[in-house]
Amino acid sequence: MIPPKPASRPDRVSLWRYWRLFRQDILSAQPERLYHAWMAEFRTPFFRSFLVNQPDLVRRVLSGRPEAFPKSGRVTAGLRPLLGASVFVTNGDLWAHQRRIIDPAFEGGRLRDVFPAMVAAARDTGARLEAGVLDIEALASRATADVIFRTLFSIPITKRIAEDTYRAFRIFQRAQPVATLPALIPGLPVVHRKKTRAAARELRRLIGDLVAARTEEIREGRAPDDLATRIMTTPDPETGATFSSDEMVDQVAIFFLAGHETSAAHLGWTLWCLAAAPEWQERVAEELAGFDPEAGLAGLSALKVTRNVLREVLRLYPPVPMMVREAAEGDVFRKRQVPKGAQIVLSPWHLHRHERIWSEPDAFDPARWEDEATRTARREAFIPFSAGPRVCPGAGFAMAEATVLLAALLKEWRFEVMDPPVPVAHLTVRARDGIRLRAVAR
Repeated sequence: MIPPKPASRPDRVSLWRYWRLFRQDILSAQPERLYHAWMAEFRTPFFRSFLVNQPDLVRRVLSGRPEAFPKSGRVTAGLRPLLGASVFVTNGDLWAHQRRIIDPAFEGGRLRDVFPAMVAAARDTGARLEAGVLDIEALASRATADVIFRTLFSIPITKRIAEDTYRAFRIFQRAQPVATLPALIPGLPVVHRKKTRAAARELRRLIGDLVAARTEEIREGRAPDDLATRIMTTPDPETGATFSSDEMVDQVAIFFLAGHETSAAHLGWTLWCLAAAPEWQERVAEELAGFDPEAGLAGLSALKVTRNVLREVLRLYPPVPMMVREAAEGDVFRKRQVPKGAQIVLSPWHLHRHERIWSEPDAFDPARWEDEATRTARREAFIPFSAGPRVCPGAGFAMAEATVLLAALLKEWRFEVMDPPVPVAHLTVRARDGIRLRAVAR
Protein backbone atom coordinates (compact mmCIF):
# COMPACT_ATOMS: atom_id res chain seq x y z
CA MET A 1 0.00 0.00 0.00
CA ILE A 2 2.40 2.65 -1.28
CA PRO A 3 0.96 6.13 -1.96
CA PRO A 4 0.36 6.73 -5.66
CA LYS A 5 2.48 9.12 -7.65
CA PRO A 6 1.14 12.68 -7.71
CA ALA A 7 -1.17 13.32 -10.66
CA SER A 8 0.82 14.67 -13.60
CA ARG A 9 -0.16 17.74 -15.60
CA PRO A 10 -1.22 17.66 -19.28
CA ASP A 11 1.65 17.91 -21.76
CA ARG A 12 0.68 21.39 -22.96
CA VAL A 13 -0.06 24.19 -20.51
CA SER A 14 0.67 27.90 -20.49
CA LEU A 15 3.77 29.22 -18.77
CA TRP A 16 1.53 30.99 -16.26
CA ARG A 17 -0.32 27.77 -15.37
CA TYR A 18 2.95 25.84 -15.18
CA TRP A 19 4.34 28.40 -12.76
CA ARG A 20 1.22 28.14 -10.56
CA LEU A 21 1.39 24.34 -10.56
CA PHE A 22 5.12 24.48 -9.83
CA ARG A 23 4.54 26.68 -6.78
CA GLN A 24 1.97 24.22 -5.44
CA ASP A 25 4.04 21.07 -6.01
CA ILE A 26 7.11 20.48 -8.18
CA LEU A 27 6.10 16.89 -8.96
CA SER A 28 2.52 17.31 -10.17
CA ALA A 29 3.66 20.20 -12.38
CA GLN A 30 5.52 17.70 -14.58
CA PRO A 31 4.00 15.65 -17.44
CA GLU A 32 3.47 11.90 -17.16
CA ARG A 33 5.79 11.17 -20.10
CA LEU A 34 8.85 11.99 -17.96
CA TYR A 35 8.55 8.55 -16.33
CA HIS A 36 9.34 6.98 -19.72
CA ALA A 37 11.35 9.53 -21.71
CA TRP A 38 15.15 9.55 -21.83
CA MET A 39 15.08 13.31 -22.27
CA ALA A 40 12.51 16.08 -22.59
CA GLU A 41 12.98 19.62 -23.83
CA PHE A 42 10.94 22.55 -22.52
CA ARG A 43 10.83 25.84 -24.41
CA THR A 44 9.46 29.13 -23.19
CA PRO A 45 9.91 32.69 -24.46
CA PHE A 46 12.47 33.18 -21.68
CA PHE A 47 14.61 30.05 -21.45
CA ARG A 48 15.14 26.46 -22.58
CA SER A 49 15.50 23.51 -20.25
CA PHE A 50 16.25 19.82 -20.72
CA LEU A 51 15.17 17.16 -18.26
CA VAL A 52 17.62 14.26 -18.55
CA ASN A 53 16.88 10.67 -17.54
CA GLN A 54 19.34 8.80 -19.75
CA PRO A 55 21.92 7.38 -17.30
CA ASP A 56 25.02 8.15 -19.37
CA LEU A 57 23.90 11.76 -19.81
CA VAL A 58 23.16 12.03 -16.10
CA ARG A 59 26.69 10.79 -15.46
CA ARG A 60 28.14 13.32 -17.90
CA VAL A 61 26.38 16.22 -16.18
CA LEU A 62 27.19 15.15 -12.62
CA SER A 63 30.55 13.44 -12.97
CA GLY A 64 32.20 15.43 -15.74
CA ARG A 65 33.93 18.75 -15.39
CA PRO A 66 32.13 20.74 -12.64
CA GLU A 67 32.70 23.97 -14.56
CA ALA A 68 30.81 22.61 -17.59
CA PHE A 69 27.52 22.26 -15.69
CA PRO A 70 27.60 24.55 -12.63
CA LYS A 71 24.74 24.97 -10.17
CA SER A 72 21.94 27.10 -11.57
CA GLY A 73 21.71 30.43 -9.78
CA ARG A 74 18.04 30.77 -10.69
CA VAL A 75 16.99 27.89 -8.49
CA THR A 76 19.18 28.77 -5.50
CA ALA A 77 18.35 32.50 -5.57
CA GLY A 78 15.39 32.02 -3.25
CA LEU A 79 17.61 30.43 -0.58
CA ARG A 80 20.35 33.06 -0.56
CA PRO A 81 18.92 35.11 2.35
CA LEU A 82 19.62 32.07 4.54
CA LEU A 83 22.48 30.28 2.79
CA GLY A 84 24.58 33.24 1.66
CA ALA A 85 27.59 31.83 -0.18
CA SER A 86 27.41 28.32 1.25
CA VAL A 87 28.81 25.27 -0.51
CA PHE A 88 25.29 24.47 -1.75
CA VAL A 89 25.07 27.52 -4.01
CA THR A 90 28.66 28.30 -4.99
CA ASN A 91 30.59 27.20 -8.07
CA GLY A 92 34.16 27.20 -9.34
CA ASP A 93 37.18 27.93 -7.17
CA LEU A 94 35.12 29.08 -4.17
CA TRP A 95 33.13 25.84 -4.14
CA ALA A 96 36.33 23.76 -4.45
CA HIS A 97 37.90 25.68 -1.53
CA GLN A 98 34.82 25.03 0.61
CA ARG A 99 34.72 21.32 -0.17
CA ARG A 100 38.41 20.90 0.69
CA ILE A 101 37.62 22.17 4.20
CA ILE A 102 34.25 20.46 4.72
CA ASP A 103 34.87 16.97 3.28
CA PRO A 104 37.41 15.79 5.88
CA ALA A 105 34.85 16.35 8.68
CA PHE A 106 32.59 13.66 7.21
CA GLU A 107 35.19 10.99 6.49
CA GLY A 108 34.76 7.62 8.15
CA GLY A 109 37.20 8.18 11.01
CA ARG A 110 35.70 11.54 11.89
CA LEU A 111 32.15 10.21 11.64
CA ARG A 112 33.08 7.45 14.09
CA ASP A 113 33.86 10.08 16.72
CA VAL A 114 30.45 11.80 16.54
CA PHE A 115 28.51 8.53 16.33
CA PRO A 116 27.86 8.42 20.11
CA ALA A 117 26.14 11.82 19.91
CA MET A 118 23.95 10.47 17.11
CA VAL A 119 23.05 7.46 19.24
CA ALA A 120 22.18 9.67 22.24
CA ALA A 121 19.77 11.71 20.13
CA ALA A 122 18.16 8.51 18.83
CA ARG A 123 17.66 7.14 22.34
CA ASP A 124 16.02 10.36 23.49
CA THR A 125 13.70 10.19 20.50
CA GLY A 126 12.66 6.65 21.38
CA ALA A 127 12.18 7.55 25.04
CA ARG A 128 9.81 10.44 24.20
CA LEU A 129 7.49 8.28 22.11
CA GLU A 130 4.04 7.41 23.44
CA ALA A 131 1.45 4.95 22.18
CA GLY A 132 -1.25 6.27 19.88
CA VAL A 133 -1.56 8.20 16.65
CA LEU A 134 1.57 10.19 15.85
CA ASP A 135 2.49 13.05 13.54
CA ILE A 136 5.48 11.25 12.00
CA GLU A 137 6.88 14.27 10.14
CA ALA A 138 7.00 16.29 13.38
CA LEU A 139 8.69 13.37 15.18
CA ALA A 140 11.24 12.95 12.37
CA SER A 141 11.97 16.68 12.13
CA ARG A 142 12.68 16.99 15.83
CA ALA A 143 14.77 13.80 15.90
CA THR A 144 17.01 14.81 13.01
CA ALA A 145 17.34 18.35 14.33
CA ASP A 146 18.54 16.87 17.61
CA VAL A 147 21.13 14.81 15.74
CA ILE A 148 22.40 17.92 13.94
CA PHE A 149 22.70 19.99 17.11
CA ARG A 150 24.47 17.23 19.06
CA THR A 151 26.93 16.29 16.31
CA LEU A 152 27.60 19.82 15.10
CA PHE A 153 27.60 21.85 18.33
CA SER A 154 27.40 19.24 21.12
CA ILE A 155 24.08 20.56 22.45
CA PRO A 156 20.77 18.67 22.59
CA ILE A 157 17.58 20.05 21.04
CA THR A 158 16.22 20.82 24.52
CA LYS A 159 18.67 23.69 24.97
CA ARG A 160 16.98 27.05 24.43
CA ILE A 161 19.18 28.20 21.55
CA ALA A 162 18.64 24.87 19.78
CA GLU A 163 14.86 25.16 20.20
CA ASP A 164 14.88 28.74 18.92
CA THR A 165 16.98 27.81 15.88
CA TYR A 166 14.78 24.83 15.06
CA ARG A 167 11.62 26.95 15.28
CA ALA A 168 13.05 29.74 13.10
CA PHE A 169 14.15 27.22 10.50
CA ARG A 170 10.64 25.75 10.30
CA ILE A 171 9.24 29.24 9.72
CA PHE A 172 11.72 29.86 6.90
CA GLN A 173 10.79 26.60 5.18
CA ARG A 174 7.10 27.47 5.18
CA ALA A 175 7.66 31.07 4.10
CA GLN A 176 10.07 30.49 1.20
CA PRO A 177 8.63 28.99 -2.01
CA VAL A 178 10.97 27.11 -4.31
CA ALA A 179 9.22 28.53 -7.39
CA THR A 180 9.76 32.22 -7.96
CA LEU A 181 9.16 34.19 -11.12
CA PRO A 182 12.87 35.06 -11.46
CA ALA A 183 13.53 31.30 -11.60
CA LEU A 184 11.44 31.17 -14.77
CA ILE A 185 12.07 34.61 -16.28
CA PRO A 186 15.71 35.75 -16.53
CA GLY A 187 16.36 39.36 -15.69
CA LEU A 188 13.62 39.77 -13.10
CA PRO A 189 15.00 40.89 -9.74
CA VAL A 190 14.71 38.44 -6.87
CA VAL A 191 12.36 39.88 -4.25
CA HIS A 192 11.95 37.85 -1.09
CA ARG A 193 8.90 37.95 1.12
CA LYS A 194 9.10 40.00 4.29
CA LYS A 195 8.45 36.87 6.34
CA THR A 196 11.22 35.01 4.50
CA ARG A 197 13.74 37.79 5.13
CA ALA A 198 12.78 38.02 8.81
CA ALA A 199 13.09 34.25 9.34
CA ALA A 200 16.46 34.17 7.55
CA ARG A 201 17.79 37.08 9.64
CA GLU A 202 16.70 35.38 12.86
CA LEU A 203 18.26 32.08 11.81
CA ARG A 204 21.55 33.67 10.85
CA ARG A 205 21.62 35.60 14.13
CA LEU A 206 21.08 32.41 16.13
CA ILE A 207 23.67 30.48 14.11
CA GLY A 208 26.04 33.44 14.42
CA ASP A 209 25.73 33.26 18.22
CA LEU A 210 26.62 29.55 18.13
CA VAL A 211 29.62 30.20 15.86
CA ALA A 212 30.83 33.13 18.01
CA ALA A 213 30.62 31.02 21.17
CA ARG A 214 32.52 28.19 19.50
CA THR A 215 35.18 30.60 18.21
CA GLU A 216 35.78 31.72 21.79
CA GLU A 217 35.96 28.12 23.01
CA ILE A 218 38.49 27.27 20.31
CA ARG A 219 40.58 30.32 21.22
CA GLU A 220 40.59 29.24 24.89
CA GLY A 221 41.35 25.59 24.07
CA ARG A 222 38.13 24.19 25.54
CA ALA A 223 36.10 23.44 22.42
CA PRO A 224 34.48 19.98 22.14
CA ASP A 225 35.72 17.77 19.34
CA ASP A 226 32.56 17.91 17.23
CA LEU A 227 31.84 18.72 13.59
CA ALA A 228 31.72 22.49 14.11
CA THR A 229 35.15 22.55 15.76
CA ARG A 230 36.66 20.38 13.06
CA ILE A 231 35.28 22.45 10.21
CA MET A 232 36.25 25.75 11.85
CA THR A 233 39.81 24.62 12.53
CA THR A 234 40.52 22.73 9.29
CA PRO A 235 42.67 24.73 6.85
CA ASP A 236 42.31 24.45 3.11
CA PRO A 237 45.26 22.14 2.25
CA GLU A 238 46.01 24.21 -0.85
CA THR A 239 45.78 27.74 0.55
CA GLY A 240 46.01 27.31 4.33
CA ALA A 241 42.89 29.49 4.77
CA THR A 242 40.15 28.59 7.25
CA PHE A 243 36.53 29.74 7.26
CA SER A 244 35.82 33.19 8.65
CA SER A 245 32.91 33.55 11.09
CA ASP A 246 30.59 34.77 8.32
CA GLU A 247 31.62 31.90 6.05
CA MET A 248 30.98 29.44 8.85
CA VAL A 249 27.47 30.82 9.35
CA ASP A 250 26.80 30.13 5.65
CA GLN A 251 28.02 26.54 5.96
CA VAL A 252 26.10 25.82 9.18
CA ALA A 253 22.93 27.09 7.50
CA ILE A 254 23.24 24.51 4.72
CA PHE A 255 24.05 21.77 7.24
CA PHE A 256 20.68 22.49 8.84
CA LEU A 257 18.88 22.61 5.50
CA ALA A 258 20.54 19.49 4.05
CA GLY A 259 21.33 17.54 7.19
CA HIS A 260 18.08 18.15 9.01
CA GLU A 261 15.34 18.59 6.42
CA THR A 262 16.41 15.85 4.01
CA SER A 263 17.08 13.36 6.81
CA ALA A 264 13.68 14.09 8.34
CA ALA A 265 11.98 13.43 5.00
CA HIS A 266 13.87 10.13 4.62
CA LEU A 267 12.98 8.94 8.13
CA GLY A 268 9.33 9.90 7.77
CA TRP A 269 8.87 8.01 4.50
CA THR A 270 10.83 5.02 5.85
CA LEU A 271 8.46 4.67 8.79
CA TRP A 272 5.48 4.96 6.44
CA CYS A 273 6.82 2.30 4.05
CA LEU A 274 7.56 -0.08 6.92
CA ALA A 275 4.09 0.45 8.39
CA ALA A 276 2.57 -0.25 4.95
CA ALA A 277 4.72 -3.39 4.54
CA PRO A 278 4.60 -5.02 8.01
CA GLU A 279 6.59 -8.07 6.89
CA TRP A 280 9.53 -5.79 6.06
CA GLN A 281 9.02 -3.88 9.31
CA GLU A 282 9.42 -7.11 11.25
CA ARG A 283 12.51 -8.13 9.28
CA VAL A 284 14.13 -4.76 10.00
CA ALA A 285 13.10 -4.85 13.67
CA GLU A 286 14.54 -8.37 14.05
CA GLU A 287 17.83 -7.35 12.45
CA LEU A 288 18.13 -4.16 14.49
CA ALA A 289 17.38 -6.04 17.73
CA GLY A 290 20.86 -7.53 17.40
CA PHE A 291 22.51 -4.19 16.66
CA ASP A 292 24.57 -2.74 19.50
CA PRO A 293 25.06 1.03 19.01
CA GLU A 294 27.81 0.96 21.62
CA ALA A 295 29.92 -1.00 19.13
CA GLY A 296 30.01 2.10 16.95
CA LEU A 297 29.97 2.32 13.19
CA ALA A 298 31.46 -1.14 12.78
CA GLY A 299 28.11 -2.82 13.42
CA LEU A 300 26.35 -1.01 10.58
CA SER A 301 27.96 -3.04 7.80
CA ALA A 302 26.13 -6.21 8.88
CA LEU A 303 22.66 -4.62 8.64
CA LYS A 304 21.92 -5.65 5.07
CA VAL A 305 18.12 -5.76 5.35
CA THR A 306 17.99 -2.31 6.94
CA ARG A 307 20.37 -0.89 4.36
CA ASN A 308 18.27 -2.25 1.48
CA VAL A 309 15.09 -0.82 2.99
CA LEU A 310 16.72 2.60 3.35
CA ARG A 311 17.92 2.43 -0.26
CA GLU A 312 14.47 1.51 -1.52
CA VAL A 313 12.87 4.40 0.37
CA LEU A 314 15.46 6.76 -1.11
CA ARG A 315 14.57 5.40 -4.54
CA LEU A 316 10.83 5.97 -4.11
CA TYR A 317 11.04 9.19 -2.09
CA PRO A 318 14.36 10.91 -2.82
CA PRO A 319 14.44 13.86 -0.37
CA VAL A 320 15.69 16.24 -3.07
CA PRO A 321 13.39 15.55 -6.04
CA MET A 322 15.19 17.66 -8.64
CA MET A 323 18.61 19.24 -9.22
CA VAL A 324 19.27 21.97 -11.75
CA ARG A 325 22.53 22.71 -13.53
CA GLU A 326 23.27 25.28 -16.21
CA ALA A 327 25.12 24.61 -19.46
CA ALA A 328 28.21 26.83 -19.30
CA GLU A 329 28.86 26.15 -22.97
CA GLY A 330 26.99 24.69 -25.94
CA ASP A 331 26.61 20.91 -26.00
CA VAL A 332 24.71 18.13 -27.78
CA PHE A 333 22.37 15.71 -25.94
CA ARG A 334 20.74 12.92 -27.95
CA LYS A 335 21.48 14.74 -31.21
CA ARG A 336 19.83 17.92 -29.93
CA GLN A 337 21.66 21.20 -29.57
CA VAL A 338 21.86 22.36 -25.95
CA PRO A 339 22.61 26.09 -26.03
CA LYS A 340 24.81 27.89 -23.56
CA GLY A 341 22.71 29.00 -20.58
CA ALA A 342 20.15 26.19 -20.94
CA GLN A 343 18.87 24.74 -17.67
CA ILE A 344 19.68 21.03 -17.23
CA VAL A 345 17.21 19.34 -14.89
CA LEU A 346 18.18 16.06 -13.23
CA SER A 347 15.21 14.52 -11.45
CA PRO A 348 15.90 11.72 -8.98
CA TRP A 349 12.11 11.44 -8.59
CA HIS A 350 11.60 10.51 -12.26
CA LEU A 351 14.90 8.67 -12.72
CA HIS A 352 14.23 6.46 -9.69
CA ARG A 353 10.76 5.54 -11.00
CA HIS A 354 11.70 5.32 -14.67
CA GLU A 355 9.70 2.64 -16.46
CA ARG A 356 12.58 1.63 -18.74
CA ILE A 357 15.08 1.18 -15.92
CA TRP A 358 13.22 -0.33 -12.95
CA SER A 359 10.97 -3.36 -12.73
CA GLU A 360 7.67 -2.33 -11.09
CA PRO A 361 9.06 1.15 -10.49
CA ASP A 362 6.29 2.30 -8.12
CA ALA A 363 6.45 -0.79 -5.88
CA PHE A 364 8.21 -0.86 -2.51
CA ASP A 365 10.53 -3.85 -2.95
CA PRO A 366 13.75 -3.76 -0.89
CA ALA A 367 14.59 -7.22 -2.24
CA ARG A 368 15.56 -5.61 -5.55
CA TRP A 369 18.79 -4.46 -3.84
CA GLU A 370 19.85 -7.94 -2.67
CA ASP A 371 21.50 -8.87 -5.95
CA GLU A 372 24.93 -7.34 -6.51
CA ALA A 373 24.55 -7.42 -10.30
CA THR A 374 21.28 -5.48 -10.04
CA ARG A 375 22.84 -2.92 -7.73
CA THR A 376 25.72 -2.41 -10.14
CA ALA A 377 23.41 -2.10 -13.16
CA ARG A 378 21.21 0.45 -11.41
CA ARG A 379 24.00 2.51 -9.82
CA GLU A 380 23.88 5.26 -12.43
CA ALA A 381 20.10 5.48 -12.11
CA PHE A 382 20.16 5.98 -8.33
CA ILE A 383 21.30 9.43 -7.24
CA PRO A 384 19.59 10.38 -3.95
CA PHE A 385 22.78 12.15 -2.81
CA SER A 386 23.73 13.41 -6.28
CA ALA A 387 26.98 12.03 -7.74
CA GLY A 388 30.41 13.02 -8.96
CA PRO A 389 32.39 15.92 -7.50
CA ARG A 390 29.27 17.50 -5.99
CA VAL A 391 28.05 14.33 -4.26
CA CYS A 392 26.69 15.11 -0.80
CA PRO A 393 29.58 14.88 1.69
CA GLY A 394 27.13 13.80 4.39
CA ALA A 395 25.77 10.72 2.59
CA GLY A 396 27.43 8.29 5.00
CA PHE A 397 26.34 10.43 7.95
CA ALA A 398 22.73 10.35 6.70
CA MET A 399 22.62 6.56 6.31
CA ALA A 400 24.13 6.00 9.76
CA GLU A 401 21.68 8.48 11.27
CA ALA A 402 18.65 6.80 9.69
CA THR A 403 19.81 3.41 10.97
CA VAL A 404 20.29 4.43 14.60
CA LEU A 405 16.98 6.31 14.66
CA LEU A 406 15.17 3.28 13.25
CA ALA A 407 16.88 1.06 15.81
CA ALA A 408 15.72 3.27 18.68
CA LEU A 409 12.14 3.41 17.40
CA LEU A 410 11.57 -0.18 16.25
CA LYS A 411 13.11 -1.70 19.37
CA GLU A 412 10.06 -0.78 21.46
CA TRP A 413 7.39 0.16 18.93
CA ARG A 414 5.45 -1.23 15.99
CA PHE A 415 3.96 1.26 13.52
CA GLU A 416 0.60 0.81 11.78
CA VAL A 417 -0.81 2.70 8.81
CA MET A 418 -3.54 5.30 8.98
CA ASP A 419 -4.60 7.30 5.89
CA PRO A 420 -2.19 7.03 2.94
CA PRO A 421 -0.14 10.23 2.60
CA VAL A 422 0.07 12.14 -0.69
CA PRO A 423 3.68 13.02 -1.66
CA VAL A 424 4.37 16.59 -2.74
CA ALA A 425 7.66 18.38 -3.25
CA HIS A 426 8.84 21.85 -2.29
CA LEU A 427 12.31 22.00 -0.78
CA THR A 428 12.06 18.24 -0.17
CA VAL A 429 9.57 15.44 -0.83
CA ARG A 430 7.05 15.55 1.99
CA ALA A 431 3.43 14.50 2.52
CA ARG A 432 0.76 17.04 1.54
CA ASP A 433 -1.18 16.61 4.79
CA GLY A 434 1.52 15.00 6.89
CA ILE A 435 2.14 11.36 7.77
CA ARG A 436 0.05 9.84 10.53
CA LEU A 437 0.86 6.42 11.96
CA ARG A 438 -0.28 4.52 15.02
CA ALA A 439 2.47 3.47 17.45
CA VAL A 440 1.83 0.22 19.36
CA ALA A 441 4.17 -1.08 22.04
CA ARG A 442 5.90 -4.35 21.15
